[in-house]
Amino acid sequence: MNASISPGCSIAGLFILAAIAAPLPGAAEVAVSNAREPDRTAALLAVAPRTNLPPEDDDPARPPQVRLLKPGVWTDDVGVDDNGNIYNQYRRSSTGTWSNYEESRANPFSLPDPLVLKSGQPVKDAATWWSQRRPEILEDFYAEFYGRIPANTPRITWEVTAVTENGAVRTKTIVGHIDNSAYPQATPAINLTLTLPANASGPVPVMVVISAFSSGAPRRGGAPASAAAPGAEAGRAAAAPPRTPTGPSPKEQILARGWGYAVYNTASVQQDNAGGLTQGIIGLMNQGQPRSHPDDWGALTAWTWGLSRAIDYFETDHDVDAKRLGVEGHSRWGKTALWAAAQDQRWAIVYASCSGEGGAKLSRRNFGETTDNIAGSHWMALNFRKYGGHWGDLPVDAHELIALVAPRPVFVTGATQDPWSDPRGEFLAEVGAGPVYRLLGKKDLGATDLPAPDVALVSGDLAFRKHVGAHTDVPDWPAFLDYTVRYFSPAAAKGPGHE
Repeated sequence: MNASISPGCSIAGLFILAAIAAPLPGAAEVAVSNAREPDRTAALLAVAPRTNLPPEDDDPARPPQVRLLKPGVWTDDVGVDDNGNIYNQYRRSSTGTWSNYEESRANPFSLPDPLVLKSGQPVKDAATWWSQRRPEILEDFYAEFYGRIPANTPRITWEVTAVTENGAVRTKTIVGHIDNSAYPQATPAINLTLTLPANASGPVPVMVVISAFSSGAPRRGGAPASAAAPGAEAGRAAAAPPRTPTGPSPKEQILARGWGYAVYNTASVQQDNAGGLTQGIIGLMNQGQPRSHPDDWGALTAWTWGLSRAIDYFETDHDVDAKRLGVEGHSRWGKTALWAAAQDQRWAIVYASCSGEGGAKLSRRNFGETTDNIAGSHWMALNFRKYGGHWGDLPVDAHELIALVAPRPVFVTGATQDPWSDPRGEFLAEVGAGPVYRLLGKKDLGATDLPAPDVALVSGDLAFRKHVGAHTDVPDWPAFLDYTVRYFSPAAAKGPGHE
């Protein structure tokens, strides 16, 4: 069963959603996404990229209101402010589609109903959700979106390589040595840093931040240059250099609450580019060969595999309360955080910042980043390529990704100057996950209209905030940590998942 969504309608009833306006993510995502593996996907899936596209200057499909700002960068008058910050960047995908930022063209679409089995039978109780519907949805994400984790992944040996104390905090440097004897040329590892309050009297909750930096920073401009192909994240806002953040950092805020702060480095597990697919954990499992099956895992799944192995370590560390582990990611790592929590119920809470397409944003909604922009990405399964230009054929969508996390809390954020990630589409996906949360005895988002900027919806087990500003997670950390208190209090430490 599908539920229709039309721009401008209001949300009412069991599964009727509204469309609302939106803003954009930073500059590293599109070009990283457009990096392709050797032309193996077309042969595997019989999908040929379009080769007859006219020059962009002469493309009749180009939105009429856009103008060329500089070579390769198209924008409109709405998308450039007085400081030269570019919010609406228009890109043409390999399928020939152009970016859209008009709500009137975000298109009516139908979403799969998360509470209807593939057989057409409704899901009326929690038991049917856990035993039948949830496995169906998870399988579709493995097979068609992100790729599946292979069997017999290698053994990991954990080592604490350093412990340092600096005033009120103690930091451990931790390495998960991955057995690469099957293919020594690949040398992936799981690199963690764990910072704890030095005066902690027992195990503490830990917030795990996903990053390609061992420090968890920077957190404002998308990916590091080393992780991106030339022109990476080209569809995101090209803003002036950010001002130095004032006030305590996210790390300082977390430690001030008596919790631990960990950083998980994705780059040591799997590189963030198509060329790296013959290295890292994917290259190790494939013994240096390119991916060869339509459902082979992409980088997002590889990163989440490493995150689950990090939990394995935390469960052995007596300084960590492994029943109260949160995972946070921004941009591509926001996609990673949601997918990680969807697969592994040991994550007690998830914060996905500006995650866009492949994360919290509805894939069927034509706004900002779309399926076409990441269809051939190393992030995704090869199978995902066939949905470029065919979004309506996707068997699942972002509201079901969020529903896979239920009944655990999910905090999703966007930004007013970040239309590429489509905050409205992210909000609508959370609304669409609401029926599953209600079925499991939890509270949904509690609203069907997009809140004003800087207003946090935090009354339920689904939460949302759109901050004023650009593509960053920094402004939303205080609201997220306030929200997390109710789940990380000692009384809530009964462990996530279902009984």
